Amino acid sequence: MAKLYIVPTPIGNLEDITLRAINTLKEVDFILAEDTRTTSHLLRHLGIEKPMHSHHKFNEHATVGRVAEAIAQGKNVALVSDAGTPGISDPGFLLVRRCVEEGIDVVTLPGATALIPAVVQSGFPCDRFCFEGFLPQKKGRMKRLEELSTEPRTLILYESPYRVVKCLEQLTETFGSERRVAVVREITKRFEESVRGTISEALDHFRTHEPKGEFVIVVEGYDPKRRGVATDEEADEDADAENQ
Repeated sequence: MAKLYIVPTPIGNLEDITLRAINTLKEVDFILAEDTRTTSHLLRHLGIEKPMHSHHKFNEHATVGRVAEAIAQGKNVALVSDAGTPGISDPGFLLVRRCVEEGIDVVTLPGATALIPAVVQSGFPCDRFCFEGFLPQKKGRMKRLEELSTEPRTLILYESPYRVVKCLEQLTETFGSERRVAVVREITKRFEESVRGTISEALDHFRTHEPKGEFVIVVEGYDPKRRGVATDEEADEDADAENQ
């Protein structure tokens, strides 16, 4: 039986793609791409020629049925997004759900995603974390931030460069200016940067340095004993207690 393959692509550095992903892209019958122009650039780099069809947030409701039917008829299909793993703040969920409902095998390859490198290099606990992706742009945004302000796990947000300053201002309002953050941009790319400190310090930085590129904001979890800021000693004590 044919299958749907979820294939992660590099988030910046084109070397960050697995041999299995390359072989899968070579072997499928066609590729579904969020933006065929972006994927064409990657395929040329890899020396792969393969039919492509657009599959993005504006047409996925209309295309999932046709794709599922093509797979059921014996066509192996790979789904890619512009960067990273499809379905993680990118199109993919609707197609995966439809294939699961119709008994079609879905094979998800491991690979690049921005959230894991960001949380690991933040210096905050990453044994448990809360991934929120992109917050609502308008309606419900502040309410969601208020709900997350007492989340004890490390919090991970995606943000565009055009809203980074506004997001940090809103975090200051809801989380407090002294909560620690790591603002990571352009992961794996030439100008990769991590800005660590309190929310107010990160805000001051990006008010004077124009935000550019793709951003991941990692926020330390809430700790009521420290008004939302856990010390290293307390984190070690918590880890020791769990290990006993």
